[in-house]
Amino acid sequence: EVRKHFEEPSPDRPALSAVDAIKAGQVDMVFNTPYGNSGPRIAGYEIRSAAVSMNIPCVTTVQGASAAVQGIEAGIRGDIGVMSL
Repeated sequence: EVRKHFEEPSPDRPALSAVDAIKAGQVDMVFNTPYGNSGPRIAGYEIRSAAVSMNIPCVTTVQGASAAVQGIEAGIRGDIGVMSL
Protein backbone atom coordinates (compact mmCIF):
# COMPACT_ATOMS: atom_id res chain seq x y z
CA GLU A 1 0.00 0.00 0.00
CA VAL A 2 1.22 3.49 -0.82
CA ARG A 3 0.05 6.97 0.07
CA LYS A 4 -1.01 9.57 -2.46
CA HIS A 5 2.07 11.29 -3.84
CA PHE A 6 0.97 14.76 -2.70
CA GLU A 7 0.14 13.65 0.88
CA GLU A 8 2.68 13.78 3.66
CA PRO A 9 3.44 10.57 5.60
CA SER A 10 1.58 10.24 8.90
CA PRO A 11 0.77 7.49 11.42
CA ASP A 12 -2.39 6.58 9.47
CA ARG A 13 -0.73 6.74 6.01
CA PRO A 14 2.06 4.60 4.58
CA ALA A 15 5.50 6.19 4.39
CA LEU A 16 6.07 5.39 0.71
CA SER A 17 4.38 7.27 -2.10
CA ALA A 18 3.89 5.64 -5.49
CA VAL A 19 6.90 7.58 -6.81
CA ASP A 20 9.03 6.44 -3.84
CA ALA A 21 8.04 2.81 -4.44
CA ILE A 22 8.84 3.08 -8.16
CA LYS A 23 12.26 4.62 -7.47
CA ALA A 24 12.98 1.96 -4.82
CA GLY A 25 12.47 -0.79 -7.42
CA GLN A 26 9.36 -2.17 -5.72
CA VAL A 27 7.10 -1.73 -8.77
CA ASP A 28 7.10 -3.90 -11.92
CA MET A 29 4.37 -2.14 -13.92
CA VAL A 30 2.46 1.14 -13.60
CA PHE A 31 -1.20 1.69 -14.47
CA ASN A 32 -1.70 5.46 -14.27
CA THR A 33 -5.09 6.39 -15.71
CA PRO A 34 -6.94 9.69 -15.19
CA TYR A 35 -9.80 9.72 -12.71
CA GLY A 36 -12.33 12.53 -13.00
CA ASN A 37 -11.44 16.15 -13.62
CA SER A 38 -10.10 17.09 -10.22
CA GLY A 39 -7.00 16.47 -8.18
CA PRO A 40 -3.40 17.37 -8.73
CA ARG A 41 -2.27 16.52 -12.28
CA ILE A 42 1.38 16.87 -11.29
CA ALA A 43 1.21 13.58 -9.34
CA GLY A 44 0.33 11.66 -12.51
CA TYR A 45 3.18 13.32 -14.37
CA GLU A 46 5.66 12.48 -11.60
CA ILE A 47 4.47 8.86 -11.43
CA ARG A 48 4.81 8.43 -15.21
CA SER A 49 8.22 10.16 -15.22
CA ALA A 50 9.50 7.92 -12.43
CA ALA A 51 8.29 4.82 -14.29
CA VAL A 52 9.98 5.90 -17.52
CA SER A 53 13.25 6.78 -15.74
CA MET A 54 13.29 3.32 -14.12
CA ASN A 55 12.41 1.51 -17.40
CA ILE A 56 9.12 0.29 -15.94
CA PRO A 57 6.19 -0.26 -18.33
CA CYS A 58 3.60 2.48 -17.86
CA VAL A 59 0.02 2.20 -19.13
CA THR A 60 -2.00 5.43 -19.23
CA THR A 61 -5.42 4.45 -20.64
CA VAL A 62 -8.13 2.02 -19.61
CA GLN A 63 -7.97 0.45 -23.08
CA GLY A 64 -4.21 0.03 -22.72
CA ALA A 65 -4.65 -1.55 -19.30
CA SER A 66 -7.14 -4.03 -20.75
CA ALA A 67 -4.75 -4.90 -23.59
CA ALA A 68 -1.84 -5.29 -21.14
CA VAL A 69 -3.87 -7.64 -18.93
CA GLN A 70 -4.90 -9.71 -21.96
CA GLY A 71 -1.27 -9.92 -23.08
CA ILE A 72 -0.07 -10.96 -19.64
CA GLU A 73 -2.81 -13.62 -19.44
CA ALA A 74 -1.84 -14.93 -22.91
CA GLY A 75 1.79 -15.09 -21.82
CA ILE A 76 0.88 -17.07 -18.71
CA ARG A 77 -1.13 -19.52 -20.84
CA GLY A 78 1.76 -19.79 -23.31
CA ASP A 79 -0.60 -18.58 -26.01
CA ILE A 80 1.71 -16.07 -27.70
CA GLY A 81 2.88 -16.63 -31.24
CA VAL A 82 4.13 -14.78 -34.28
CA MET A 83 1.79 -13.91 -37.12
CA SER A 84 2.11 -11.71 -40.16
CA LEU A 85 0.15 -8.51 -40.37
